[in-house]
Amino acid sequence: MKKLLFSLFVFAFSYTIGNSQTSDDAFKQPLQEVLQQIQQRYGIAIRYDEKLVKDKWVNYAGWKFKPNVEKTLANVLASADITFAKEGDKKYKLQNYQYHLKTVEEGKEQLQYLSTLYSNRESWEQRKAELKSCMLSALRLNHLPAAPASKPIITAVRKFDGYTVENIAIETLPGLYVSGSLYRPARVKGKVPLVLNPDGHFSKGRYRADCQYRCATLARMGAMAFSYDLFGWDGESLLQVQSTDHRRALVQSIQALSAIRILDYLTTLKNVDTNRIAITGASGGGSQTMLMASIDDRIDLSVPVAMLSSYHSGGCPCESGMGVHMCGGGTNNVEIAAMAAPNPQLVISDGKDWTKHVPENEFPFLQRTYSFYNNGSSMLQNAHIATDGHDYGKNKREAMYAFVADHFKLNKQAADESKVTIEKEQALYVFGDKGEKLPPTAIKGFDEVTRVFEAAVSAK
Repeated sequence: MKKLLFSLFVFAFSYTIGNSQTSDDAFKQPLQEVLQQIQQRYGIAIRYDEKLVKDKWVNYAGWKFKPNVEKTLANVLASADITFAKEGDKKYKLQNYQYHLKTVEEGKEQLQYLSTLYSNRESWEQRKAELKSCMLSALRLNHLPAAPASKPIITAVRKFDGYTVENIAIETLPGLYVSGSLYRPARVKGKVPLVLNPDGHFSKGRYRADCQYRCATLARMGAMAFSYDLFGWDGESLLQVQSTDHRRALVQSIQALSAIRILDYLTTLKNVDTNRIAITGASGGGSQTMLMASIDDRIDLSVPVAMLSSYHSGGCPCESGMGVHMCGGGTNNVEIAAMAAPNPQLVISDGKDWTKHVPENEFPFLQRTYSFYNNGSSMLQNAHIATDGHDYGKNKREAMYAFVADHFKLNKQAADESKVTIEKEQALYVFGDKGEKLPPTAIKGFDEVTRVFEAAVSAK
């Protein structure tokens, strides 16, 4: 059998060389032609968009053939910034290079390498400080721009069973607003915890039912909860930019700055306990959760949901566009999540997305880092729900409620979602049903957002 495979390899290699050019032309062949040869030789089917391979050539094409089909594909496609994914038995799909993705094995290898960089609290703290400094610099937030002097715009309070809701817009940069809704306990006695709820790439954004359930229930349990728009994705941010702008790299910095400004305001409220501040979100909101817990020391507890992975850094520029994962010679979301140590952290994973390997791959890495601190291991948990998919569903919410209640001393008995009223999307707006109340000084268009950001971060 081995002789037969070798003979086939030699035949294919000879066929390729015989039908290509010479070293004077770097044995150059059209990529589409090379792909046809690969399919014939290995008996596979490759699916791709013609535009992806059009007018692309492969240097030394025949020399890149290997006995293993996937090594051959990797060799041939690398220089064209194209990657492949297996779709089934002898079936492959080509796609543009996914900078945010690695293989599961590559993720494990990176974790193994990162673990060699520190072996105790002192060396880890040094690494953590280097990462934080670099990440803030990458986001261009190492020197925060001056905050606008305007006061938040606040709507009337709406009263429900055990909680209230009011909508708030905060000016993050001159003329740029972030809108959200603040859920409070109906009766606030003394200082209460605060939970930020950044949104992910879900239909209907923060207005969807599961987000309202989450924030309202936290309020009924005794905490304030604030949900806010994912910039350029949905909601009232689309009064200022287009949805196509969401995939701009600077959105990652805008999102981080929005969270910082939200905390700046909410921590001034007389009933907020600044020693009990949490953040939780799923998917892209999970990316925001890990990022903010790593760069803002005011956050005391984090619950990233359906996002922690050593091989997936977030498929949207709002999660990875500013290059924070290149800090420290290369990092990933697991090490970024570890930067929250020794603060309480619950990682919620499931069996139907890129978090399915958390129990055996990513969580042990976090446990090792948390073990550098006294009682650190008791601060870290993983709720792995193998039957769940990519969402912030009820199973995940219940795990979060219990964790936050334990660490922030909330009323677990009030975690009853049947008491929550799901409001229509328009009820959560600050600027009116059609944006008619947006201030006349509000900026419009991403070019203007970029100009204002550049001016703000460049000001001395």
